[in-house]
Amino acid sequence: MWLYILIFGVVCQFTGIGFYIKDTLAGSTKPNRVSWLMWAIAPMIATAAALSDGVTWVVLPVFMSGFGPFLVLLFSFFNKKSYWRLSVFDYICGLFSALALLLWGLTGNPQLAIFFAIAADLAAALPTILKSYKAPETETIGGYLSGVVGAGTSFFAVQVWQPTEYAFAVYLISVNTIIVSLIARKYKKNFRAAGK
Repeated sequence: MWLYILIFGVVCQFTGIGFYIKDTLAGSTKPNRVSWLMWAIAPMIATAAALSDGVTWVVLPVFMSGFGPFLVLLFSFFNKKSYWRLSVFDYICGLFSALALLLWGLTGNPQLAIFFAIAADLAAALPTILKSYKAPETETIGGYLSGVVGAGTSFFAVQVWQPTEYAFAVYLISVNTIIVSLIARKYKKNFRAAGK
C-alpha cells in the first residue's frame, strides 16, 4: 500500500513541475537559476547518502525533488523572458550552498550528509523565498504544492525512524510550505481585485 502512496506523490511532484515548466516556457514564471541549480544538486546528494545508508523506496520523493528542478533549470534556457536577473545575494547563497555540498563530500557520514544537503538546499532556497515575497507573480504555486505532497508521501514508506529516512522530507515540506504561502498572496490579491 505504501508503495502506491509513494508513487502517487511522485506523480504529483512530476505534474506540479510540468505546470511550472509550462509557465516557464510561456514566460509568466521566472525561475531563479541559482535556486533551481542547487535544488537539482542537493537532493541528489541526499539521495546518494540515503542509498548508501540502506534506504530504498522512501528516497524516491527526494530524488524527484532533485530531478524536477533539473528539468526546470534546463527549460529556463528555452525562453529569454523566463530569466530572473540574479543579484549579489543570489550568488552568495549559491556559494554557501556549494560550500555545504563540499563539506558533505569531506565527511562521508550519511547523517552529516543529510544535514549538509539540507543546509545547501536552504541556502539555495533563500533567493526564491525572497523573490516569492517581493514578486509572487513571477512564480507558479503548483510546483511547490506538489513538492509538499510528494515529500509528505515519503513518510508512508519509512521503515526505521532515523534522520536519513525522514529529515530531508521534513525539510522539503517546510520550505515548500513557506514558498507556497508567499506565492498564495498573489492569488489573494487577484481575488480581492476581482471582487472590487
